[in-house]
Amino acid sequence: MALGLPFLFLFGTAWAAKPAPTENLQAAQQAIANAERVDAAVNSAVELGEARNKLALATAAVSDKKMVVAQRLADESRAEAELAAARSTAAKASAVNNDMKRSTSTLIDEMQRKTGESK
Repeated sequence: MALGLPFLFLFGTAWAAKPAPTENLQAAQQAIANAERVDAAVNSAVELGEARNKLALATAAVSDKKMVVAQRLADESRAEAELAAARSTAAKASAVNNDMKRSTSTLIDEMQRKTGESK
């Protein structure tokens, strides 16, 4: 019984090699670079390290022709890098906020001292 050309075409394309997830890898690299720009190595080193590790694993998976795994790892790397950047930005904002609170408190104390008022 002949299966016909359409069946062979569908069967053949199902087994075709998946292309390398170039866009996913580039997005992960960009996210890591952005995280580095916002000092994630200082404020969120664990997440940034995880992002770098997953990108390395994704690159190795491409070499091993495991494109689905490579895509997943690249996406996870991007997410980890974005998390590192967000946490670093939040840590910086918190530090600025704390500095402003201390400055405000010092200013209030100084104003009260000069006017002779008590708290």
